[in-house]
This record gives sequence, structure tokens and C-alpha cells, in this order.
Amino acid sequence: MSRARQYLTQLLSTADIRVDGRLPWDIQVLDERFWNRVLRDKSLGLGESYMQGWWECDSLDAFFHRLLSAGLDQDACRSLPALVGLAEAVLSNQQTRRHARMLAKHHYDLGEDLFMAFLDPYHQYSCGYFRGADDLAEAQRNKLELICRKLDLQPGDKLLDIGCGWGGLARYAAKERGCSVTGVTVSTRQAEYARAACQGLDVDILCLDYRDMDGEYDKVVSVGMFEHVGRKNYRTFMDTVRSRLRDGGIFLLHTIGSTVSVHDLDAWLKKYIFITGMLPSLAQISLSAEGLFVIEDLHNLGPHYDRTLMAWHRRFRHAWPKLKGRYPETFRRMWEYYLLSCAGAFRARSNQLWQIVMTKPGTPQPAYRQT
Repeated sequence: MSRARQYLTQLLSTADIRVDGRLPWDIQVLDERFWNRVLRDKSLGLGESYMQGWWECDSLDAFFHRLLSAGLDQDACRSLPALVGLAEAVLSNQQTRRHARMLAKHHYDLGEDLFMAFLDPYHQYSCGYFRGADDLAEAQRNKLELICRKLDLQPGDKLLDIGCGWGGLARYAAKERGCSVTGVTVSTRQAEYARAACQGLDVDILCLDYRDMDGEYDKVVSVGMFEHVGRKNYRTFMDTVRSRLRDGGIFLLHTIGSTVSVHDLDAWLKKYIFITGMLPSLAQISLSAEGLFVIEDLHNLGPHYDRTLMAWHRRFRHAWPKLKGRYPETFRRMWEYYLLSCAGAFRARSNQLWQIVMTKPGTPQPAYRQT
């Protein structure tokens, strides 16, 4: 047995993960190159070797739940590729306008056939709200209604949706609440889809960077976009929102977050999924809002993201026979690894999902209920 295999086998056993074991979260190593690859490249090597078919696991979500609960990710930043990525993140701004457009092309412009295959009818690529809900569509509608209630959306309100995706929230707010909605995205394909989906409603979809917006709005919302802003731009984002929000208005930020302040994203996720991703901590969010906003409410929906991701995975697997003609097998393994590793991270409470309601100083406290 090689030293790499011996060391990693012992390390995994501390998380109750066995090599060639029979439990769903155990792994089966099919290529002996796996050991040196993972020891050298840590999380990047783990993900890439899975994409290449070097190892299998019946339940990747359970594997990552145990891996992260045991804290085995703590030394993942010690590999050379991770250290290089960390240095780049600290020294440079990786979320410029150009990088934002690169992310859109790399991920969000992959194709509507892929995303629509596993998303709900409102095309929500963000956490659902499963309170009282049994399926994904109901949970996502719950989430949309929860956001509208927290924003106290009224007929005639002008709503700015920063990072509007495929237009689901804009469509819901315009149709169900009678709002006039302006949605903003950097993805040309998302913008085209959203315009068609919102046709006939009081919705305007703009393809531009949040830093280039103008106008004034009664309410502002941002769902699943702040993860791409980057720590060097958090204050700029908050300044921009404040300048767009009318006095007395409400801002709701819906974002995945980290329990600790970080400077970069997991190496595998950054390379293959979100090339400009960075998860904010509550400390970073509150500091960026200091003096600009009053935080009125903080709601942690993290456990609901585990259920959302597992629902996405089931729907993706069901749709794969129709998708595999366009996407190679390595893509299937990459996408399943992405969805299930993230589900495990939320189950382990390594990742959080926050909805944060903010107002300008001096604004009366909004009246709403979380439930």
C-alpha cells in the first residue's frame, strides 16, 4: 500500500468513510492514480478524478456531509494550485465587469435545455422554501411569495431585481403583486429568455452590469447574485443599491454564505462551475452595509438548500437521457458532483443561505412575518 493511500484511507476513516466499503457514503477507488492526485491537489484533485471516473460513491451527498462535518476540508487550501488561487483572489479583483461577463458565458449561458430540465416552472436557480411544501415547484413558489411579503410589495411599486436570471421573480412580482419590475442580468441568453417569459407584463429586462444601473426604485431585491460580487466589491454593491433605493424603501438580499470570512471559492467549484464565485460571511456583509443600511431581519434558510439541491439532482438524472446527446459523460459526472457536493455542504452546515432585509437609516421598520 502506497503512503498516499495509507494516509488518505486513515484520514477518511475519521469521517466514517471506508475505502471499498459497503455503506452508501463509502468510496470505491478504480484507479490507483487517485491517491497521489488527491494528496497533491486536494479538493481540485478529488473533483477532477471523479469526473475522470477514477472513483465512485453511491451517495456523494452523504460522502460530503461526513467529509465536511469531520472538518477534513480544513487543509484543502494547502495545495499549490489552491495557494496560487488564494493569492490571486487576495491581490486582484476577480469580479470586474469583464469577469462577470466571462461567468455568464461559462455557466449561465450553457443552454436553456440544461437548466429548464431540472428547475421549477418559475426557473428559480436558487434555494426554495420547503416549509409546508412537498415538491420543488411548491417550495419555489413559497420562496417567491416569502420574498414579496418581506419586501411588502404593493400594486404599482417599482421593483429592481439585480441578477434576475430567467425572469421568474420578475414575472411573479408583476403578475401576482402588480409591480413594475426592472430585471438586470449580465447573461445575454438569460435576458432573451426572461423577456420572452415576461411578455405582456410590466417587466423590463436589461442586460448590463449592476454597477451601470440607473433610476430609482421603491424596492430592490437580489437573489443568488451576491455570491459573484466578490469581497473587493461588496461595498460598491451596497453603495449602488442604496443609490437606487428610494427613501423609505426596502432591500432584500438573498445569498449563500460562509460561516467564516474567506477570500476565494473552493478550487474545484471555481474552475468548473462559478469561475468568479466567492461566498460572503455575515461579518463581510454587515461591514459592507455599515452606515448605509439598517439590517431589519436575518433569516437562515440553509437546510432548505439541501432539499433544493437534492430535488435538482433527481430532476437532472431523470432528464439526462434527453440531454446526453449534447453533453458528454464527463459533464454528467461534473454536474452531479456539483449538485451533490453542495447538498452535502449545506447538510453539514458548512454553507448557509441568508435572506437579509435592509432599509436606509431612519426608515420605519417594515411590518411582515417570516412564516
